[in-house]
Amino acid sequence: MFQTFKNAWKIDELRKKILYTLLILLIFRLGAAIPAPFVDAKALAASMMSNTNTIFGFFDMMTGGSFSLATLFALGVSPYINASIIIQLLQVVIPALERWSKEGEEGRNKINKLTRYSSIILSVSMGIVYYILLKNQGVLVYNFSDGFSGVFAAIVIVGCLAGGSVLLMWLGEQIDTKGIGNGISLIIFIGIISNLANFIQTFIACFQMAAGRYVTNASALATGAEPVYAPAQPQYWALTPLVIIVLAATFVMIIVMTSAERRIPVQYAKRVVGRKLYGGQNTNIPIKVNMTGVLPIIFASTFLSIPATLNQFFNWDSKFLDLFDTNGWLYAVLYALFIIGFNYFYVAVQY
Repeated sequence: MFQTFKNAWKIDELRKKILYTLLILLIFRLGAAIPAPFVDAKALAASMMSNTNTIFGFFDMMTGGSFSLATLFALGVSPYINASIIIQLLQVVIPALERWSKEGEEGRNKINKLTRYSSIILSVSMGIVYYILLKNQGVLVYNFSDGFSGVFAAIVIVGCLAGGSVLLMWLGEQIDTKGIGNGISLIIFIGIISNLANFIQTFIACFQMAAGRYVTNASALATGAEPVYAPAQPQYWALTPLVIIVLAATFVMIIVMTSAERRIPVQYAKRVVGRKLYGGQNTNIPIKVNMTGVLPIIFASTFLSIPATLNQFFNWDSKFLDLFDTNGWLYAVLYALFIIGFNYFYVAVQY
């Protein structure tokens, strides 16, 4: 892998594409650190700690923590992804879209243009929903006695969030045209791995708990207080490496299943032209085993997070909604069934 990167770096044009892509990704991370105005980011982050099972927790993971901090890129590329999926599904229902999909480059340009406009509409809609969430959480900072201040704050917050999402869509397209490609996927990837430091800290804390060196009053150490250590948990010496091994094995299986393909043999008939024999060679048609990627998982996670999200907005005390807890058996069963169902549905629509 390193040799491949070294060889690619020697090619002037490819080196410029790599540097341009890194510059775009740097802009993305800078924007993910700029908070939106009129929002108490610390209070929101503390409030979002209890919303990990909702659709907001899913968005927070996809945006690399930007959603829980109310940054300019809090919405991420979710509006663009949702718009792309909706347009793809509508191609089966609307004849005009189906006709565009078969018109080659010109038709694809029309579909891409429609997807961009749909992304803007979804960005504004999701920005309004996010503003309502901020208002319900009580993390907005403005003069509540002045009605104009509330309206102005709402317009600014929604405008910043929608504009940030549209800017991300544009940055992704710039990577596609001037960079190394797969711009949206790279933005999602960088957003997810930006939380890698938190996972490393968690594993370090587990080893500290195993050795009895985990400090429970870390926030008070700055004031000169003596450290208080949690009781040693020796079982973490075995559990933590086991979790790391399971995660590594899971990553390997994901890579294998993503790269796996079934090759259907194709044999061409032989034919005689004059005194020479032509054809008869054997080839194959490669078909990916996982043709849908992670889309069924995204759909399933989104649908199953709806009950918890509704409970977050309306504060319903319902035993029915408690059945959809992520730690329950019903959630696991429905999650598997939804993934299988969406997988069959998406394959039928696309292929």
